[in-house]
Amino acid sequence: MTDEVARLQAWRSLTQARIGLGRSGASLATRDVLGFALDHARARDAVHSPLDTEALGREVRDLGFDTVHVTSLAQDRQTYLARPDLGARLSSQAVAVLHDTERCQPDLAIVLADGLSSQALRHAAPVLGHLRQPLLDEGWRLAPVVIATQARVALADEIGAELNAAMVLVLIGERPGMSSPDSLGAYLTWNPMVGRTNAERNCVSNIRTEGLQPAAAAETLLWLIREARRGALTGLGLKDLSGLTAISPT
Repeated sequence: MTDEVARLQAWRSLTQARIGLGRSGASLATRDVLGFALDHARARDAVHSPLDTEALGREVRDLGFDTVHVTSLAQDRQTYLARPDLGARLSSQAVAVLHDTERCQPDLAIVLADGLSSQALRHAAPVLGHLRQPLLDEGWRLAPVVIATQARVALADEIGAELNAAMVLVLIGERPGMSSPDSLGAYLTWNPMVGRTNAERNCVSNIRTEGLQPAAAAETLLWLIREARRGALTGLGLKDLSGLTAISPT
């Protein structure tokens, strides 16, 4: 084995990215072409497969949460993909559902949204499992978990406002990559309302088996949630310092 081949193999062991692909003549090797086609199909499936809201609801309720289901103004997947603006607003039926939801001026509302990958929501319950008890132990008032379909990130702002929540956390399927069809993202927004921008949120991304593990994601989110309440802000003004350790004096 040459040094170059050994180096490429070492790199491949650290990433799912396509690096150092071989070739057959002027073309890619057949296995690489077929592998690309398979990953492309998986990414398309992630975008178009509907979220199983019943199964997800059971998982979340088994953790001790109440749940409600809402939809955006996008009536179907084709509309959702063509009109991102409609995925960011609640349908009139959804508003009515939230109005009927018991209100306790929650400190935090949690939204589980299909986004661009329903498959990513397989990681949502594990994240919630790590969040629930620490928040309850600290006396946080939690709204029922809202499961939202045909949803964009900004839909959580309207949901949080309708629930009169101080803060909203949305766990949402991220745009699939060619090696990550099930990546979950988490977005935290203080004082949610329609019109908030991404600059006013904090994001924790790449939550999946091959990426950030649910327990680690929950640890970061707990830090951000606590600091958001302490400083009454999220976004550019709140930097994620959760991974820093104190430097001992020498």
